Amino acid sequence: MEPPEPDRTPDSAGTSKADFLRDFQACFFVMRRLASFPWKFLEKDLESCKSSDLISDILKHTCLHPVCRTFPPSVRFRRLFLSELIRREAAGCEPLDELYDALAEVVGAEDAVEFYKSYFLPGGDAVSLLENASLISEGTTGLVTWEAALYLAEWALDHQQVFAGRTVLELGSGVGLAGVAICRSCSPSRYVFSDCHPRVLQKLRTNVQLNGLTSPVVGVEELDWTDATEGELTRIGAETVIASDVVYDPVVADILVALLGRILRSSSPDVFICSTVRNQETYSSFKQRLGKEGIEHQVLTGGVTDVFPYNRDSSIELIKLYKQSK
Repeated sequence: MEPPEPDRTPDSAGTSKADFLRDFQACFFVMRRLASFPWKFLEKDLESCKSSDLISDILKHTCLHPVCRTFPPSVRFRRLFLSELIRREAAGCEPLDELYDALAEVVGAEDAVEFYKSYFLPGGDAVSLLENASLISEGTTGLVTWEAALYLAEWALDHQQVFAGRTVLELGSGVGLAGVAICRSCSPSRYVFSDCHPRVLQKLRTNVQLNGLTSPVVGVEELDWTDATEGELTRIGAETVIASDVVYDPVVADILVALLGRILRSSSPDVFICSTVRNQETYSSFKQRLGKEGIEHQVLTGGVTDVFPYNRDSSIELIKLYKQSK
């Protein structure tokens, strides 16, 4: 028997139940702040005492979803999420046993410093990543997913021709969101994740394996920006080079510019750098340093298709680099 079609009847604001559940699921699996969840659709049902069916559907798309069973968000987040659902359900008419059963599973459970975040691709598949609770831990910022990586992944999904059939090198891959999304959706002939921090590399290899990516099509390499030679870069043979959220410190930015110069001298790949501009002085200095290295840049304007939930008010810029014309 074919499964029933999802309810796509729009509410007064034009939001369908299927859209609501998809947005709710996306927020849950990346552990967004509860205040940012789309509660209004649920509140409408609470007013008419029809909340039970919708809350049951929410559970099926979140805590009872197969992805949650295999790659669960943190215990603390699930506990807060379920408590909020129960608080809102209390205003409705019919208590839901499965909601309280789900809460019982996490009450008293011990939380960990690592947990999973899952990012759903347009086709419904999930990119699941083991991440750290702290933004900065073990001397690095590379154990969490940053907004520029999410933007870059969305841009890649809109521009798959930049990656299809090509060897791609990613600099400073971190936990691997952008690269896994590209490997799963954009059909590169070969993809090389890279980083230099030992703990980041360990986490990166774990995440690559979690998402079913295997060699020789996909590889994870240690690449020290200071020591990488033109010969090493030629060996990789990248036709497309990407990086996200790597321009955050003037010293690191200078080392990156020198590396980009070697990359562009060793071959002529398409190079894209995506940055969240937190410090305008640091970012402007990076661009000036590019010019001194003989590298031109073009700011790529235009929006991207919204795929992942994150703060879209952040100042994110994507640039393409070229060897300076003589």
